[in-house]
Amino acid sequence: MAFPRPDLRQRRWQLVLGAVLVLAALWGGRAWLGTRLPATLAARGELVQRVVASGRVLAPARIQIGSLVLGRVSRVLVEKGDRVTPDGLLVQLDDAEAKAARAQAQAAVVQAAARLEQVEVVSARVTAEGLRQAELRLEQAQVRLERTRTLAAAGSVAQADLDDAQKAFDLARSQLEGARVQATAAASGADRRSAAAALAQAKAAEQGAATRLDQLRIRSPAAGVVVEREVEPGDVVQAGKTLLVLARDGATQLSVLPDEKNLAFLAVGQKAVASADAFPDRTFPATVAYIAPSVDLARGTVEVKLDVPSPPAFLRPDMTVSVNVEVAREPAAVVLPADAVRDAGRDPWVLAFRDGRTERRPVKLGIRGGGRVQVLSGLADGEAVVLPSAAAGPGVRARPQVVP
Repeated sequence: MAFPRPDLRQRRWQLVLGAVLVLAALWGGRAWLGTRLPATLAARGELVQRVVASGRVLAPARIQIGSLVLGRVSRVLVEKGDRVTPDGLLVQLDDAEAKAARAQAQAAVVQAAARLEQVEVVSARVTAEGLRQAELRLEQAQVRLERTRTLAAAGSVAQADLDDAQKAFDLARSQLEGARVQATAAASGADRRSAAAALAQAKAAEQGAATRLDQLRIRSPAAGVVVEREVEPGDVVQAGKTLLVLARDGATQLSVLPDEKNLAFLAVGQKAVASADAFPDRTFPATVAYIAPSVDLARGTVEVKLDVPSPPAFLRPDMTVSVNVEVAREPAAVVLPADAVRDAGRDPWVLAFRDGRTERRPVKLGIRGGGRVQVLSGLADGEAVVLPSAAAGPGVRARPQVVP
């Protein structure tokens, strides 16, 4: 049986010992350098914070259109979704009786106008002629009285004739006074005013009849779109009942309900980008115009209204929309992934590296956006932070392994 030579056996042991020493050196170096922990780097870059909320397109105003009078519907001239113009006819009620009443009122106006004309022309002329005739009769009575007095003085006529002449003169003078009073009344316009008042009353009655007739024609008060129709031909409608609902044309606004926690970031005048859920790939600009002064207790939201200066053609009242409001922008912020910050709500901190060991380091945060957060203090640009996925705490000897 052959045995290995002593020099070969010695060399084998030397190789084993060398391998052990190399492994020990590697293990000791790794222990001295520390464990590699997954980490991310704080980096400087632009950060935009946005508030995202959903809501609906507001109609400028909803006008409930109804009848002012009781009546039967003879025609409905619009359908739901139709666009209407100001004063456009929407619903026609039966108007046969109202037309007859207006015709009767118009005839009364004609009659009153004729009466006024009679007072102004005929009565005035008759009054003037009566006054003239009374003056002539008085002149004749006066001439007769003077002649009778002369004859009576000469003894040519009896006293009875003189008495008759005096009575005739007194009667003519009385008639002239009466004619003058009548002429004065005519000149002062008493009869004319009475006739004019009768004409005005007839015209008012005609206007009332015309108004009642017009109330049977239900018209659009403004330009807009019919969004509800609750009437059909043949219906008997009551006064005040809503027949149509009109969405009036005007400035387009959006109403969204962001969470109340975003209230501190929102301000009037901020720019936003909106899209309708029906057309998600077609965005349009909007501007914050109103922030409600109170919070909805049930939902914990606050109403925000946005103006849409150039609404797209596809936008309709009550459409569901999504709004992205830019509330802050930092062009050169020190940022970290938001999940690298621990206890971010109250006392934020990160697990950073210092002198080959991990340490808990408080940080002050700024704006957030896109899954990232701004670090205002506590961490410098380029420093590494341990990711929460690593099972490590403060004081551990470690080195960062940056995860892309």
